Amino acid sequence: MMSSTHPILTPEESINWEKQLLHGKDAEWAAMNRAGRAVGRAILRDFQEMAPLPSQPRILVLMNKGHNTGDALLAADEILKLHAGAEVHVLLTADKRDMRTLTRRAFSELMDTGRATLFNLIKLKHTSFDIVIDGLLGMQFHLPLRDELLGVIKDVNEHKGIRFRVSVDMPTGVGDAGAFRADFTYATGIAKVPLFKPANAHLVGRVRYIDIGFFEAPYDGAREVAENILKPGVVDPLRRLRPSHSDKRTYGHLFVVSGSRSMPGALLMNIKAAARSGAGLITAFAPESVAAQFAAVVPEVMWVPWPETPEGGLALEGRHLLIERLPRASAVLCGSGIGREPETLQLVKDIVAEAKVPVILDADALMPEVADIAAKRDASSGPVVMTPHMGEFMRLSGQADSDYDAEKLLQFSREKRVVTVLKGPYTRICDGEQTAISAFGGPVLARGGSGDLLAGLIGGLVAQTPRDAVEATCCGVALHGMAADRLARTLGQVAVSTTQLLDHVGPVLREPL
Repeated sequence: MMSSTHPILTPEESINWEKQLLHGKDAEWAAMNRAGRAVGRAILRDFQEMAPLPSQPRILVLMNKGHNTGDALLAADEILKLHAGAEVHVLLTADKRDMRTLTRRAFSELMDTGRATLFNLIKLKHTSFDIVIDGLLGMQFHLPLRDELLGVIKDVNEHKGIRFRVSVDMPTGVGDAGAFRADFTYATGIAKVPLFKPANAHLVGRVRYIDIGFFEAPYDGAREVAENILKPGVVDPLRRLRPSHSDKRTYGHLFVVSGSRSMPGALLMNIKAAARSGAGLITAFAPESVAAQFAAVVPEVMWVPWPETPEGGLALEGRHLLIERLPRASAVLCGSGIGREPETLQLVKDIVAEAKVPVILDADALMPEVADIAAKRDASSGPVVMTPHMGEFMRLSGQADSDYDAEKLLQFSREKRVVTVLKGPYTRICDGEQTAISAFGGPVLARGGSGDLLAGLIGGLVAQTPRDAVEATCCGVALHGMAADRLARTLGQVAVSTTQLLDHVGPVLREPL
């Protein structure tokens, strides 16, 4: 289904898979180095969402005796290599003689730098830290936590002088009331199921998946769930040179039917995002009161003025403007800012019923009766992509509460024969068979208009590859999130505007692989 994903496994499945992959200490040491050093680089990058790293950052590593501690120690060692002014303090919670062999090796390498010192817990309340790395326990720990670990974690969780808390693999004690609370969790090698459970969100923080090659060979074990994690490589097709003998028709023609007199900005954000997707042609069907003004703002788009209802919505009398042009489209995007007037919603139903190309539906177009029509579309017409947030999904599916239900998402997508993009802290893309989770993006997206930009990116990408609409949708979700991450690292999470995200779409695609 989704080629640019890796499976999300339970801890037990992860342990069994690692045993199949890693034979001998050399293989385990190589994997530990790939994981730990990648975590170190990721920490330096993600810290930027808050502020530039100080010239002399102070880092505390919470260590125990297992391999998770080894990853954390190597992450700290990598930070020392990349940041000349950094200093590392190590808080031991186990006897060094009890360390596993590779953990002891990682500990020795860190201490041999001469820039790492052992730290006394008594000093914690009187010492501030820029970064704390939780490497205490990994996926093999068993609840409950020991009292001495609970005390350490409690002191760190409550410490006001710590700026950035991260966990390696999983926060120590997930499932326990006294668990470590991370700002970011780095899933090393395998993304584990507990990271994505809503009940653990306040402990896990943001998830970053660190791919270290564990799935170069296809996973051949049985799985309890059918969820997958999107890889950064999902956007790689956009990084390639385009064929030299191509023209604008090569890259699709997106029709956009969105906006209203009272919500014109949604249409404009659709259009601007679609233009950044690389689509060759875009035709915008705009309320006639704003079409001329918008044509001056985005002149590369073909603007078709559409008659309005008295309230400013798209009037059904303009239907012919779309239908007569529809054979030229390779995808249609509809819904952002259209409102809920009956004749406008009838227009949406007509588009879904009659368009012989993929249709992307957003916002007010996300109605149960529209989903019913989608279920009856001919399979050769291409899929309908629906982009609800949880409230809209509840309206579509009849789900009674706002808790994420993996089976409900699969069931809805399968029964309605749609690709569902369920927006949230983790956006999920489901085609009725499997679900892909995007861990890209973050709180910088928690502002009005981010969904309109997402719909535009997805629409433009689906228009370019309508026969591979699911993969194009995954690419759009990932690109949207990756651009948001870059925006936050550049300007922070707070003092930005939604459309500034678009300025980071191009740079994301030009970053080193």
